[in-house]
Amino acid sequence: MVRLFNYLKGDKVIWMVVLLLSIISVLVVYSSSNALAQKFKGGNTEAYLIKHAGLIALGFLLMYFVHKINYKYLSRVSQIAYIISIPLLLFTLLRGVSAGEANRWLEIPGIGLTFQTSDFAKLALIVYVARVLTLKQDQLGDIKVIFRSLLLPIGIICSLIFPANFSTAALIFVTCLLIMFVGRVPLKFILGIVGACLVGAILFGTIIWYKPEIIKRGPTWKARIENFIKGDAQSNYQSEQAKIAVAKGGAFGVGPGNSTQKNFLPQSASDFVFAIIIEEYGSIIVLLLLFLYMILFFRSIRIMRNTEKTFGGLLAVGLSFSLVFQALINMAVAVNLFPVTGQPLPLISMGGTSIWFTCVTIGIIISVSKEADDNQSGKEDIAELA
Repeated sequence: MVRLFNYLKGDKVIWMVVLLLSIISVLVVYSSSNALAQKFKGGNTEAYLIKHAGLIALGFLLMYFVHKINYKYLSRVSQIAYIISIPLLLFTLLRGVSAGEANRWLEIPGIGLTFQTSDFAKLALIVYVARVLTLKQDQLGDIKVIFRSLLLPIGIICSLIFPANFSTAALIFVTCLLIMFVGRVPLKFILGIVGACLVGAILFGTIIWYKPEIIKRGPTWKARIENFIKGDAQSNYQSEQAKIAVAKGGAFGVGPGNSTQKNFLPQSASDFVFAIIIEEYGSIIVLLLLFLYMILFFRSIRIMRNTEKTFGGLLAVGLSFSLVFQALINMAVAVNLFPVTGQPLPLISMGGTSIWFTCVTIGIIISVSKEADDNQSGKEDIAELA
């Protein structure tokens, strides 16, 4: 293991966090996929284990190759990726593969592989926003520049994702606001944007509440909010089963592989995998997971402080925040603090392209950390000479 880490550059702590999360993922997905195996594989859970382990292994390869690339090249690539993401999202919205009463997936012709175009768009937009903030540091006091160069691109992507996946659109928007704050956009502009969005959200929510049929997913959104407020077991089947799993887990859990709620939760290996983790390993595992995700975020803040490049610092913080924020949303849904959103638990939930995009994201963060480590080493060398 030590020799292996010698071949890996960048922040070794982040590498270790990813490895630990991946091990947890394999163990839990193998256990929680029992219901899927009974339904589709004649009870052969090993098929899901092999598939999931293979996806994670490929994700590690992607992470390795991405961390070897100088992240500065991504600045120009983000322009192309941003432009490509717009028609991809449009096509997905109109002709994509349906999931949860919405077109969220796009099938790659010839190989039958599907992926969520919002994952690609999220990554492209975060890198693009970091690029714009870096290039326009001297113009951030002009609201026209903020609107034209930042709010308009962010609004286009979020509005294309919003009809099919509200939670992802909101996550991306909040992440971009954080990057803008870290990137020295005046606080008065950010507060103005937040205020305008709150007013718009209230107006839109009021319309959806009384006229949900005006948008395709309007009735679904209204029903989810109503069910969450009412809290009755029949309307909140998945949430109720998740609460049962959490209650059964207690402090120390029922033991690996001994979950019973995995047979009742339809998304036990993906959206509600966190509930199965608590049931099998107990509430203590929650502290470990939170600790690992927080380490990822705080190491990224350290990377930002050590790097001399604005673009790299914004990338590290923005990308890590998007992952940690997504993880917190997934956990909140599993313990019934939020309505069901459909956000996977990064690096743990079963899924193909979502794991790969997450690994690419972390690979970029580690690529930035390589330069940060070099800068830190240089400063230490200078200090020793002095």
